[in-house]
Amino acid sequence: MKRLHVHVAVENLEEAVKFYTGLFGSSPTKHMPDYAKWMLDDPRVNFAISARGAEPGLNHLGIQTETADELQDLRGQMERAGLAIVEEGKTTCCYADSDKSWVRDPAGIPWETYHTMADALLFHQDESTAGQCCVPNDGSVVQLSPQPSPASGRCSEAK
Repeated sequence: MKRLHVHVAVENLEEAVKFYTGLFGSSPTKHMPDYAKWMLDDPRVNFAISARGAEPGLNHLGIQTETADELQDLRGQMERAGLAIVEEGKTTCCYADSDKSWVRDPAGIPWETYHTMADALLFHQDESTAGQCCVPNDGSVVQLSPQPSPASGRCSEAK
């Protein structure tokens, strides 16, 4: 079964954690100095926030699969639909080891499709470029497809 993923950039993590804990009625399942995540079953969503220098607001959306086979099925579905897919492959990002692909919707919002294999101790596999993962330090736009896009961040191969 898949889970909707929502990632919001925030200015003050602890203030946001307090707000979302009250909203969801539960504490984060992962809470780091710059990141927090709730794996909710009602509603079934992976809701994450981070304070890593990006413009506050919606960072990206996604679909998290429970299995590698589900991810392959989802990739096939996107390919058959003719979506411009950016394969990130296996990566460490957001304190997790995952296999990821990215697309951008017609409004320019980045969507990640991914399967998480394990938790990780680092936000990004290369901490020297960690700001480029999910939340660019300078708030720049990362182009995922030929479509124009509004200001939002995401993990990237290149800027």
